[in-house]
Amino acid sequence: MKKIRIGLSGKKGSFSEEASHYYCQKENITNYQLVYLTTVKNVLKSLNQNKIDWGIFPIENSNGGIVYEAVEAMSQYNFQIKKFFEIDISHCLIALPQTLPQKISAIVSHPQALKQCRMYLKRKWPDIELKEWEDTAAAAEALSQKKISPNYAVIASRNAAQLYHLDILEENIQDLKFNFTTFLAVTKRK
Repeated sequence: MKKIRIGLSGKKGSFSEEASHYYCQKENITNYQLVYLTTVKNVLKSLNQNKIDWGIFPIENSNGGIVYEAVEAMSQYNFQIKKFFEIDISHCLIALPQTLPQKISAIVSHPQALKQCRMYLKRKWPDIELKEWEDTAAAAEALSQKKISPNYAVIASRNAAQLYHLDILEENIQDLKFNFTTFLAVTKRK
């Protein structure tokens, strides 16, 4: 039996990866392969070109609101929604090993993650520059590969910290204890 190719809007260690595994577990899908496409636009484009069988991406967060990147991409492609589902999102502030908090010069993440942690950032890091990145896990990967300043910290998942060998400076930094993101599982319109 052929594996279902599931394209997701993230890299390894992303919340979209967590959502994809969660969806497959809930739907009793065991024969699948994840395709890491980083952005929602890439997911829907790949779906349209038959490079993947399904797509999974976020559309709204209980705290951060609508994922604008998803809305923009959804306006450009035809697809069929198979399921709406939610997962709990727990953000971590992560940095290169042995980075001292007082040495951090900027915090990098996806715009949606920055929104979900905005009060934390105002309270704990009021004078730090915030930089947007296309994906939380992609930011973690860039930091681990020193493609961005070693004095930057990243907001991403615990999985991303482990995968990219980064230290967790603080866990559960999202503003709301219950921080859920709604994801879509989609297929090509027939």
